[in-house]
Amino acid sequence: MNTTNMAENETLECITEHERILQEIESTDTACVGPTLRSVYDDQPNAHKRFMEKLDARIRNHDREIEKMCNFHHQGFVDAITELLKVRADAEKLMVSAVSTSEGLSHQEVTAQTEEVIRCRVQQRNMATTVEKLHLCIPGKTQYYAALKTMEQLENIYIPRVSQYRFCQIMAETLPKLREEIKEVSMSDLKDFLESIRKHSDKIGETAMRQVRVRGEGSSQHKSFFGFPVEVLTAHDLVDFSPVYRCLHIYTVLGDRETFENYYRKQRKKQARLVLQPQSNMHETVEGYRKYFNQIVGFFVVEDHILHATQGLVTRVFTEELWNMALSKIIAVLRTHSSYCNDPDLVLELKNLIVIFADTLQGYGFQVNRLFDLLFEIRDQYNETLLKKWAVVFREIFELDNYSPIPVENEDEYKSVVGRFPFHDAEIEKQPFPKKLPMSQSVPQIYIQVKEFIYASLKFSESLHRSSTEVDDMLRKSTNLLLTRTLSGCLHNLIRKPHIGLTELVQIIINTTHLEQACKYLEEFITNITNVSPETVHTTRLYGLSTFKDARHAAEGEIYTKLNQKIDEFIQLADYEWGMAESDGRASGYLMDLINFLRSTFQVFTHLPGKVAQTACMSACKHLATSLMQMLLDTELKQISMGAIQQFNLDVIQCELFASSEPVPGFQGDTLQLAFIDLRQLLDLFMVWDWSTYLADYGQPTCKYLRVNPSTALALLEKMKDTSKKNNLFSQFRKNDRDKQKLIETVVKQLRSLVNGMSQHS
Repeated sequence: MNTTNMAENETLECITEHERILQEIESTDTACVGPTLRSVYDDQPNAHKRFMEKLDARIRNHDREIEKMCNFHHQGFVDAITELLKVRADAEKLMVSAVSTSEGLSHQEVTAQTEEVIRCRVQQRNMATTVEKLHLCIPGKTQYYAALKTMEQLENIYIPRVSQYRFCQIMAETLPKLREEIKEVSMSDLKDFLESIRKHSDKIGETAMRQVRVRGEGSSQHKSFFGFPVEVLTAHDLVDFSPVYRCLHIYTVLGDRETFENYYRKQRKKQARLVLQPQSNMHETVEGYRKYFNQIVGFFVVEDHILHATQGLVTRVFTEELWNMALSKIIAVLRTHSSYCNDPDLVLELKNLIVIFADTLQGYGFQVNRLFDLLFEIRDQYNETLLKKWAVVFREIFELDNYSPIPVENEDEYKSVVGRFPFHDAEIEKQPFPKKLPMSQSVPQIYIQVKEFIYASLKFSESLHRSSTEVDDMLRKSTNLLLTRTLSGCLHNLIRKPHIGLTELVQIIINTTHLEQACKYLEEFITNITNVSPETVHTTRLYGLSTFKDARHAAEGEIYTKLNQKIDEFIQLADYEWGMAESDGRASGYLMDLINFLRSTFQVFTHLPGKVAQTACMSACKHLATSLMQMLLDTELKQISMGAIQQFNLDVIQCELFASSEPVPGFQGDTLQLAFIDLRQLLDLFMVWDWSTYLADYGQPTCKYLRVNPSTALALLEKMKDTSKKNNLFSQFRKNDRDKQKLIETVVKQLRSLVNGMSQHS
């Protein structure tokens, strides 16, 4: 047993011993108190201080009991003192009168006066008794019940004996009116009580909820309730219920209890509806919710007290019906008002209030399961506010990232990074300092924030009376939402931002790879903080992996798109002289700039997964080939000289050289060069002027110009034919033989025939 447990056991033994000593002091003769008290000081060190605290608490309890007893007998004591004061004044007057009378009377006169006095005294006594009895019929302050009992005695016992006297008949007629007056006065007191209790509900509820909260804190800290400064107060300590008891007794005696019960219940139902009506801005502060709960708790604590302190004024059925009505209203109110709240801290405070509210009322026997069901709805609302909050956090992290590998200068910096993010790479660990980690700074920051979100989500799940397995499952679901909705949305928005270039996209792909690998550590993190056994089979796993896969695919697609856009920008700089007599003898400047850009870009791609880099390179080459082909076949371009064809061919040769230089490793054979095969065969056909071979072999699988479509060849040849007519660029044909010019016409016709045949066939 550790020191803490020993100390706790000693404290508990000490408290039990103090209870025994207090009982001895209360029950034993004062002569024996000395040895009993000495045992306190012979006990543990400082035990006498704890005993004094215990003794003070016992004294306060006795003081409260004495105060209640004094309050009960106070009115009788005051009445007795008042009567004594009246008697003293009358006695003094009587003494003066007696002395004056004795001085002026003879013996005979004294005798006569004595007889007269005796007669008068008898009359006085009878009258005094009558007046006394009549006074009992007229209630003094709150003495209604005694007045009714006296009236009953007069009616049934005394008045029948002297019914022949007229004043008795008058009295008999007056008694019913007095009874009605008593009913009215007691009912007025009850109305005052009901108004007062409405005002006190907040205080009663606050006290009840505070006591439950303190007990909860005590149990969570493994302390007994002894030692906390909060006294246990009941509704009876805070409110004087005597008007209810008096009114109930009066109506019971008068045989009209049912009227009173119906009135009381009807009024309390009205008050319940008022208590259940929230302030319109209740959701803005936690105090608004707290006051709402205090009033409701106060209302039902009073009803519970009335239920147990009276015989049937309210019944368990009545209070349960009232509670069920209230519960439906409370749930509707909380459901509405909580939906307005966008502050997760305020929603969390609301949850804590609802838990204390439910625990308090459950302690009074009310069913609160529906409140805990509501908490699961509010938990979803809480998670929504968390997701919005963390969306802002993620966006800020992405905006501040430099999208460069994290530099680490020494061992301390390295440990600082891997202490925040689970990164392990044997090759990088072997490298000397300074070195760089592959991910950028946003990766450990995102990882830390996901853990912070899990902590925040866990705060709501506490105190919901759910098993650790259920809490674990709820945490995984909320974390999945964070990854697949919030983080995923932020990543996709980031990828589409205009300022995110190819280098940044490459880094984002690397980052998502490392975040995906870290998901298994988040799984372990959730298991650890919920104390769920690792052997437990979870119904919900973290499927956030899809978030990073999807983001990576989106980034890859964006890379292909941006690469093509850059290629288009270079192509727009092309400035061919389509009617040039002969080529420049070297490739165009715009194309060499484009190829240099591609080379440097693909060097950055070495950090990417192999297939991504290969796909990007193949996509770029295909797009470049397609763009060059479209340039040749542009309908706006009407004439092309052979010199322009030769210049264009030099540019395509540079493209083929680039493709064969293995800008990205991993391509098999001449796979990359095949992107330009359509252009190559088309240019070869025109450069060699090999129409006889093309026309003879067309349609055969082994055709030398298999990738040249007749319509493509025709479109380009039409541009060449027009040029030969106007610029005499094909004058060599006419110099040698006019038949060569006819050959062009013949080829054009044959190509048209092939094109028409293809269209008819299709």
